[in-house]
Amino acid sequence: MDNKIVLIDNEPLFLDSIRRGLNFCGFKNVRSEQDPSKAADLFKAGKLFDVALIDVNMQGTSGVELLDTIKNTSPSTECLMLTGTNDARIAVKCLKKGASDYLLKPISRDNLGLAVKCALERKRVLDILHPRKKITSTALTHAKAFRSIITSSPKVLKILKEAKLHADSDIPVLITGESGTGKELLAKAVHCASSRTKFSFTPINMASVTGSLFDAEFFGCTKGAFTGAEKARMGHLEQTNKGTLFLDEIGDLPLDLQGKLLRVLQEGEYLKLGTSKPQKTDVRFISATNADLDRFKDKGMFRKDLYYRLKGACLHLPPLRERKEDIPLLIKHFIDKYNMLYNKKIKGFSKQAREVLMKYSFPGNIRELEHIVSSAVALGEGDWIDENELPEDIDRLIVETVENKDLLSLYEEEKAHIIKVLEATNYSKVRAAKILGIPRTTLWRKIKKYAIMESLG
Repeated sequence: MDNKIVLIDNEPLFLDSIRRGLNFCGFKNVRSEQDPSKAADLFKAGKLFDVALIDVNMQGTSGVELLDTIKNTSPSTECLMLTGTNDARIAVKCLKKGASDYLLKPISRDNLGLAVKCALERKRVLDILHPRKKITSTALTHAKAFRSIITSSPKVLKILKEAKLHADSDIPVLITGESGTGKELLAKAVHCASSRTKFSFTPINMASVTGSLFDAEFFGCTKGAFTGAEKARMGHLEQTNKGTLFLDEIGDLPLDLQGKLLRVLQEGEYLKLGTSKPQKTDVRFISATNADLDRFKDKGMFRKDLYYRLKGACLHLPPLRERKEDIPLLIKHFIDKYNMLYNKKIKGFSKQAREVLMKYSFPGNIRELEHIVSSAVALGEGDWIDENELPEDIDRLIVETVENKDLLSLYEEEKAHIIKVLEATNYSKVRAAKILGIPRTTLWRKIKKYAIMESLG
């Protein structure tokens, strides 16, 4: 990899260790600087680097001051801050000044390589999306692959644009969103837009994967590897070689199996049952979840190392209630689909029926809307579907939604409470964390999660 990387730290032994780690991960164009003022001079002189790894606590010019200089002279450089002190206040300050990540020493070789790869992927996407740059054909060549995703929502169109860019890389992608928002459809589109489109796309529901079958299903087995193995069997990794493995509901994977999956992601190899010879695999991983993996990770319910491996890039699909402009488009699409399937000629929903659907919150999202349209078309006898032909519980749920409109979600309640405590303590993270009864590191993560400092200006 010819990406230009600069390391800035007062400690020569640490610099050497980081350089060797990056070299091992395939990064050869690495420059080291012990003096932060000399590093600042490089950027002021117009020297360009893709990534800068900066120690926070340096003598002379501090890492935060150097970060300021770099982002002011070379805003496209991705900056990763390195520190031996877990200080939430400094972390938030660095992130606000434009750092893309904050890494605690000691840093494992795997985490170092992953952090730099994620930073480079972020830079690649931002470089293409930057309004002052001409958007090349790279961002627009995959329209056919994404045609199945029907939307006019600015939120979703922005996500699709990012997804098209990520399709050009092999970095793992994590897709989040509520059930029924179209996560598998988006994963399939990313696969179809990638160079792997000629090979397999294998979807796996991780909630159905059990400990006793994981090895056989993922790694495969030889004949006689265990009782009942009457013939050799290819696992998902072998079947999907050079293709894309879609891990749906990854948050449901048991902890004891997460380590086995992590090894494949780290090493790119696995052991087929019945053999001792490792087999290589070339698979692109796309995962999806409707769970809060960040919370699972903090509670020890999901491995941190696996979480960061899977989250090379993150795409979040909003619920249908946040993209209501798509409801008429989706209704037309599903009516056409089920007219053909049921040999019907339904023209659409009446004005009253459309008004009811536009008020509905769709807890089941697009999947629920499709089910409503499918049932209505199947049972419809006239040209138009009236509101009395909609499911009976829709009106009740709309009334409940209106009655509860003044109630805040748990997300909004927690964010509002944290802001209230921070204001009461004059933004002292130590005192606020003590009042909230949580560690400072947890408070820092929540500040970052809810973008509290940005919302306060």
